[in-house]
Amino acid sequence: MKIYNLMKKITLLLFLSLIGIIANAQTTPNPPAILAGKAPVPKEIKNQTVEIACGECKFKIEGKSCDLAIRIDGKSYFVDGKSIDDFGDAHDEKHGFCNVIKKAEVTGEIVNNRFKAKTITLLPEKK
Repeated sequence: MKIYNLMKKITLLLFLSLIGIIANAQTTPNPPAILAGKAPVPKEIKNQTVEIACGECKFKIEGKSCDLAIRIDGKSYFVDGKSIDDFGDAHDEKHGFCNVIKKAEVTGEIVNNRFKAKTITLLPEKK
């Protein structure tokens, strides 16, 4: 009878240990930020002077075609909310964003490594 009780206890201990190991294996060590309730916080940009040009041609950002981009403190971001052609012919030799980097004052926010533009005002070129 004593051996029977001992075997029951050992079996129960092994069973509970196995359940604990299986349950521990099911947890994610570092859950993604969104699942953990820590969604990326947008960085607000207000009336900041930046460089603006074609992301592919001038800032060397990988993309599919000529798209508007800004550069803030050495980091480049594609622009959502404005098109490269909203400011004239992008391929104009003297003024196009594919050939010239200009200065602009912008307001918007950076979300998921993209600049969501509210306003973009080109600044006069220095002569």
